Amino acid sequence: MGRSGLGAARRSVALSAKGFMPEDEGDALHSAALTAVGDAPMLEVGSYCGRSTVWLGDAAEQTGRLLYAVDHHRGSEENQAGWEHHDTEVVDQRVGKLDTLPFFRATIHDAGLEDTVVAMVGRSPLLGAAWTTPLSFLFIDGGHGDEPARLDYELWTPHVAPGGTLAIHDVFPDPADGGRPPYEQIYLPAIESGRFVETGVTGSLRILQRVS
Repeated sequence: MGRSGLGAARRSVALSAKGFMPEDEGDALHSAALTAVGDAPMLEVGSYCGRSTVWLGDAAEQTGRLLYAVDHHRGSEENQAGWEHHDTEVVDQRVGKLDTLPFFRATIHDAGLEDTVVAMVGRSPLLGAAWTTPLSFLFIDGGHGDEPARLDYELWTPHVAPGGTLAIHDVFPDPADGGRPPYEQIYLPAIESGRFVETGVTGSLRILQRVS
């Protein structure tokens, strides 16, 4: 059976989920995940409410792989009160903190991906420091501050298997277009390391392949 793009039902679930992944970038992410080399699992850093996870989970299902979705579900810096991307609907009023996990679980349930997507609830540096499994596909869309982005690069990219794929979201070479950390702390170090080469660009999404 041939591999195909995201179906209408799952596309509807993805687009109705809270999140920041444009449809064209989601489709490019899906295509890159479908064609990623190797049978090793896939991993997403930064799932929020599961919007991008649907595209990736569908690709994982089609290729017989698992997708690990890493997020502490308390929101990144830019999601907190007083910041541009704050959403009061995802605040747990009992504790006064963001909690996107119920939204994420609903999205994955509605997309029919509970047998493919494995939620890993915790802070990326803690999980990354303990991770040992090679990855066929890594998508980094976590905290957009300098330190979170740097740690995501340092802790997760070494696990991309040779020939595997690294995808990075919110890469803005021009400072006028958006925040700098994903560009300065993840994209540039990956390219300058000589271990990755760029193979695709869609909006702020960059697709790289590990070559050494």
